[in-house]
Amino acid sequence: MPLLSRKIEVNTFVLEEPVIHLEKLKNGTANWTGIGGEDKAKKKAKPKADPAPSGQGMPISELRVDNFAITNGHLIYIDQTTGTKKQITDLNLALSDISLDRPVNIRFDANLDGKPVSVTGKAGPIGSTPGKGSMAFDMAANLLDELKITVAGSVTDPATALALDVLIDVAPFSPKKVMAALDQPFPVKTRDPGVLEKVAVKTKVTGSPTNIVLSDGVLILDDSTLKFSAGAKAFQKPDLAFDLQLDAIDLDRYLPESESKKGPEKKEKASKSGEKKIDYGPLRRLVLDGKIKVGQLRASGATVQDIVVHILAKNGIITVDPMDAKLYQGSVDSTLLVNVQKSEPRTAVKLSADSIQAGPMLVDVTKKELIEGTLNSSLDIVVKGDTPDRIKQSLTGKGQLLFNDGAIIGIDLANSVRNVKSKLGMGETPTEKPRTDFAELKIPFTAKSGLVTIDGTSLSSPLLRVLMDGKVDLPKEGLDIRVEPKFVATLKGQGDTKQRSGLMVPVMITGTFASPKIRPDLKGMISGGGGAIDTESLKKSVLGSDGDQKIQIETQKEDIKKQLKSFLPGITD
Repeated sequence: MPLLSRKIEVNTFVLEEPVIHLEKLKNGTANWTGIGGEDKAKKKAKPKADPAPSGQGMPISELRVDNFAITNGHLIYIDQTTGTKKQITDLNLALSDISLDRPVNIRFDANLDGKPVSVTGKAGPIGSTPGKGSMAFDMAANLLDELKITVAGSVTDPATALALDVLIDVAPFSPKKVMAALDQPFPVKTRDPGVLEKVAVKTKVTGSPTNIVLSDGVLILDDSTLKFSAGAKAFQKPDLAFDLQLDAIDLDRYLPESESKKGPEKKEKASKSGEKKIDYGPLRRLVLDGKIKVGQLRASGATVQDIVVHILAKNGIITVDPMDAKLYQGSVDSTLLVNVQKSEPRTAVKLSADSIQAGPMLVDVTKKELIEGTLNSSLDIVVKGDTPDRIKQSLTGKGQLLFNDGAIIGIDLANSVRNVKSKLGMGETPTEKPRTDFAELKIPFTAKSGLVTIDGTSLSSPLLRVLMDGKVDLPKEGLDIRVEPKFVATLKGQGDTKQRSGLMVPVMITGTFASPKIRPDLKGMISGGGGAIDTESLKKSVLGSDGDQKIQIETQKEDIKKQLKSFLPGITD
């Protein structure tokens, strides 16, 4: 070691089979504390030294080491505070061609708790003034023989103004195989056991301690590919931006296996008993500009295409505009605004749906046939609060659901008119699944403070016209609806508005969502009031031309009432 020339030259330095014990006691004391440092008492008594002259570099002008190595090392780490014990065996580290002005070759391999880990590559040069200037590196890690990661780039001025420019490439791997290599169970059981078998990530990272940018990012998840870019700055807010473009994904495959009904019910009760107010402070500070595009998304059984979402957040106001998608031969255009500037959030939603095929959509989502037809709708509502009860109490706005050329599945009202005898047990029971075809089903509504008015609701169908009005009390889950169907005597023209003779059966729907009560106006129906057919016509329809004309109307009322009870579940006297 020539002291005057400040040059260090070493041919070979090898440390063979070292055994290193690192232990941390329960009181927090570690056996490596103080190594390489000064005694605290001496350090306090020592006078402050004059700062080094600016521009002073290392105390050596040149460093050359041909080979530096640690072979067959053994490191044992014990943390008594957590009961953790880790062992690194077969540790080998080789550094070659070490100098200040050339890259250093690096090779490391070991077994962590019996699992293989290796790192190879090169880094440098570090320069004559470490911590200043730019240092390049190109490293590759192989973990557990399952996970391969490559990191290449440069670090500039790490001691003064750190700047990163790094390319990270994680080769395709199986998360399930990685967990198996660690002798750990996979934390989630998905509905499809074939997912999470392929993950790969590649992105460029640039930034400094005050900001970071991800660019040219690609994430592969099984059969899905996500291209992304993102940035973050002003971390105390934070100020975020991202742009995500996903080709296609089936989220249903990744959901956990369905839990038993008892589990969610218990959790819900526990959450109600210990309600806590949500702290919206982080959202008020958040600055966000995010864009999302998805080619095809499947969730809850429904398939949606061409999703476009743009999210902006600033000063406690979060705007989602647009939030558009195509689904079931139609489209949805919507916007969302959430204001959290006050303690109670305020949410405004505007939505317009055009030409959506309601039947296939409901079958996919609910697995049931409920209604068919082309759906067009509009919605403009405002709610306050962040709990279901508060949202129902504050719901205000208006909208309309319009179904064209469809059918209500499970009910055949027109057939019940054409075949009254079958409803009274005197005819054959239909073998086909009942349905009520309609030309138009229109449901307009207005809402104020949770009270929804549906005046003007109408259905036009062959042999059937229905008008409905009333109110639905969302907070109390109450019903107060009047339904007036009219069964006309001809199939001519579903849109026919001419007055025709028919059977009027006014129905009142009251009660609650859980226990609705359906009360037909039998007196008005039998007596012929309100434009209904007269009593004799009704009797002939029920009894036939050869029926016993001596049967009293009151008897017929009771028979009809019984049949209506079986035909309309929930009906009361």
